[in-house]
Amino acid sequence: MFVSSKSLLEKAREKHYALPAFNTSNLEMSKALFGAAEQMKAPLLVQTTPSSIEYAGLESIFSIIKTLSKNSKIPACIHLDHGRDLGLVKRCTALGYKSVMIDASRLPFNKNAALTRKAVKIAHWRGCSVEAELGSLGRLGKASLTDASQARLFVKKTGCDSLAVAIGTSHGAYKFKGKPKIDLERLREISELVSVPLVLHGASSVDKKLVKKANRYGAKLGHTAGVPMKDLKRAIKLGAAKINIDTDLRLAFTAALREFHAKNPKDFDPRNALEFAGQSVKKVAAEKIRAFGAKNRARG
Repeated sequence: MFVSSKSLLEKAREKHYALPAFNTSNLEMSKALFGAAEQMKAPLLVQTTPSSIEYAGLESIFSIIKTLSKNSKIPACIHLDHGRDLGLVKRCTALGYKSVMIDASRLPFNKNAALTRKAVKIAHWRGCSVEAELGSLGRLGKASLTDASQARLFVKKTGCDSLAVAIGTSHGAYKFKGKPKIDLERLREISELVSVPLVLHGASSVDKKLVKKANRYGAKLGHTAGVPMKDLKRAIKLGAAKINIDTDLRLAFTAALREFHAKNPKDFDPRNALEFAGQSVKKVAAEKIRAFGAKNRARG
């Protein structure tokens, strides 16, 4: 039985830790995430994007995560990440998702609020939490940062349960040279005015060791950077209760697959390669849980 993200995130904000929200698109990554959460005795937020749903099939990926949750003792929530339309929100909530994101951040304030209100009405009717987004992250450092006073009004108008804010992070691995500039003062202002838990997207740290490993075995990732862990820890103290992690998991999975095939050229059993990659994902996920203060929070 899945739990709502609202119950998990309100507790996280109250006790000043954050839950890493992990994206998945297949069995191996999902198994690794549950394994890490069980090892760390932490609540688990598992996310599926529209693209991962398109890849795996909504019913298929939901069934995988539901089965893993059923056989686990930790509280877990399945979340729709970056849902762009009400149709997908309806499908996910009807199936059994306990958390959805309606991402209308590309729209003007009033249209964003209006679409978010509709999503809230649909989801709350089924006991499902709603994450919204105000401001936009973009890529390559291009973003429209969240205004604190607008954020307070937005939450009041929409009734959303959590709010993703733009403070300088960016989706994917950063391709520009230098480090991302995270506006922690802006986050402080938003946190003082907004009562719901705050969410950070684009918050992977992009482990340089994993990048080097992937490149060593044939990848060509070029220059990458991520959000420094010290900035994430400060953000948690300022009210960030959910921090999305996707790029770090992809790097871990891909680097491990490349390493396995390079070292075991005669092994043609895909289960061995996938298991090896899953263990790498599990290690990264456990590190995030520990770093964000979520270890041993499964019982409160």
